[in-house]
Amino acid sequence: MKFLLRVPMVLLLLGFSIGLLALQRGEESDDGFRQEQGPVKSGEGVEWTFARFHYPGNGNFRGFRRWAADYPKSDHQFVQGVQRLTRIETRPAERVVDPDSDDIYNWPWIFVEDAGAWTLNAKQAARMRDYLLRGGFMMLDDTHGDYEWDRMMDGIRQIFPDRAVEELPDNDEIFHVFYDLDKRFQIPGTRYIWGGRRYTPDSAVPHWRAIRDDRGRIMVAICHNSDVGDAWEWADSPDYPQQPMELAYRIGINYILYGMTH
Repeated sequence: MKFLLRVPMVLLLLGFSIGLLALQRGEESDDGFRQEQGPVKSGEGVEWTFARFHYPGNGNFRGFRRWAADYPKSDHQFVQGVQRLTRIETRPAERVVDPDSDDIYNWPWIFVEDAGAWTLNAKQAARMRDYLLRGGFMMLDDTHGDYEWDRMMDGIRQIFPDRAVEELPDNDEIFHVFYDLDKRFQIPGTRYIWGGRRYTPDSAVPHWRAIRDDRGRIMVAICHNSDVGDAWEWADSPDYPQQPMELAYRIGINYILYGMTH
């Protein structure tokens, strides 16, 4: 089904609540980020939680924690969009999850930022493999060019040494589970919009890829040569273009509903 939505107005009206969410109680992770703790309480009626993957500190670059790019604003604003644009009972606060903890099994949908910077040890990779084969869903975003793709695939091969990565066709179910997204285009990061960075030949064409389980279910969805998280983060800015922002929300919502129903 197709919807002509005006997400920017929705998010502008909700902008003040972002700051309130950021003040919720939590604990600091080992690299200084505050994250909400504790399981979802029974009776909350929560169907979905935004869970961000915290990979180890080797993903740092000059003090910048690459797993946490756009965090927490991107997460907050996407959660607000899901609450307004769907009937999914959505947890109002995001979660940070760690591959060293079995807590990861409590969060069946996980977002990975800039996986071109991640590495996993054997134990972490085994836990992620088990998590995904049990029915978990993982969305990878914000890798650009061949170098970052290869570094991302190093981590993927730790988790799934033998599973193929496929290019998803326009008619794949994941692009039609809620919104019909027959034709997609590149979702630019702000460094390409107002940061002056130029696309190289290997980063100029967007790719929508996936890894499936033995039943054909997508376990890992990969947005390569796009920055979906940046579009969520800057959805309240009049300087971020509307069309890629709307596509970013629709892609995210389709991936949520696919993960919940497959």
